[in-house]
Amino acid sequence: MSIHTLPAALAEIVDDFQALTEPDRLQLLLEFSRGLPELPERLKDHPELLEQVVECQSPLFLTIESEKNGENPGGPRAYRLFFKAPQEAPTTRGFAGVLHEGLDGLTAEEILAVPDDMPELLGLTRAITPLRMRGMTAMLGRIKRKVSAAHRLEH
Repeated sequence: MSIHTLPAALAEIVDDFQALTEPDRLQLLLEFSRGLPELPERLKDHPELLEQVVECQSPLFLTIESEKNGENPGGPRAYRLFFKAPQEAPTTRGFAGVLHEGLDGLTAEEILAVPDDMPELLGLTRAITPLRMRGMTAMLGRIKRKVSAAHRLEH
C-alpha cells in the first residue's frame, strides 16, 4: 500500500509518524490523544447515538454525521466523525485522534478508499500490542461501514 493513495491529511499524518523513531511515534500518538475533540453538546447526553467499537481494549464510542459540502452544496456530502474515549486510554484516544484529523470532513468516496490496513502504516506494530492494533483497525472498519451505510441511504 502506498501513502499516495491516502487522503492528503491522512497521508501527512502517516508521513509524520514514519519520519520518527518508535519511541517518538508513541509520543506523537499521545499528542493526538490530547487533541481529540470533545463530543458536541448534542451528543454528550445521548449515548444511544454512539456505537461502541467492542474490539478496542478501552471503551471507545463513535458516530458519524453527514452534511452538505459548503464549497459545493450540490456535490458529495462531507462526513463528520465524533469519538468518545476516556482520558486514561491514551492509545485508543490517540488513534481516534489520528482518524479524526485525517478523515473528518471528507466525502464517502475518500473515506471508503482508505485501505483497511492503514493503521500499520503508522509504524506502531512493535510498540503497541497486537490486540490494540486490532482495535485500531476495527475503529477504521466501523467508520467505513457507517459511512458506507449512510452514503447508500442518501442515494
